[in-house]
Amino acid sequence: MIRGALALLSGLRLLLGRSELRAILWRMVALLLVLMLVTFGATFWLVDYIAAMWIPAGDAWYWQVLSWLAGVLAFVLAMICGIVSFVLLGSAASAPWLDDLAARTEALSGSTITGQQTGWMQLVGDSLANSIRPLFGLLAWGVAALLFFWLPPVATALWSYGGIRFLSFELIDTPASRRNWDFNTRKQKLHERRWFYLGFSATAMLLMLVPVLNLLVIPAAVVSISSDLLRVQNSG
Repeated sequence: MIRGALALLSGLRLLLGRSELRAILWRMVALLLVLMLVTFGATFWLVDYIAAMWIPAGDAWYWQVLSWLAGVLAFVLAMICGIVSFVLLGSAASAPWLDDLAARTEALSGSTITGQQTGWMQLVGDSLANSIRPLFGLLAWGVAALLFFWLPPVATALWSYGGIRFLSFELIDTPASRRNWDFNTRKQKLHERRWFYLGFSATAMLLMLVPVLNLLVIPAAVVSISSDLLRVQNSG
């Protein structure tokens, strides 16, 4: 898991350290910012909605503790919803830029992957299509969380794990698409290095909570995974 976390941080450093990568980053920042404001605006509404259902009423001292705990868990649950929504929409909307970013990262590594030669809308559509099956998996975890909705710690833990798994699929989408990996291949690759990708995605989720840095997570993930897959390929 630590290697996955360090890989994302390394990708972030490479993204900001190379002018040819920053040139792509600046093109997509405005779009990501708009999507961020929309998704997280809805998230804060969701925090109030969930908290209103979870926070107990009472005057005893322990009710205050329970209210604080319920408020924190409601915030975490809603933020995960916002992060998942942002990554899904942001990855799809900026798919052509992310593909270019992956190509430039590969060039810096001295290797080139022949990606699909498709137009802008085709790349956006493909990104959305690649999210459908992982979304079903996320919904399954969401149903499990709903079954334990009145046990906030359990519901939050289940939804958090489901969100991390979903991010694993989303954040490898561009490098995987350039290699023509179908869903089963992606699932196999994620399973082979499960702890690496869990650490990678969990770190991405945490960075999404940091203002400004959250705009860099998606492009940094593409740079990181592109570099890592080439490293694994060359070492193999």
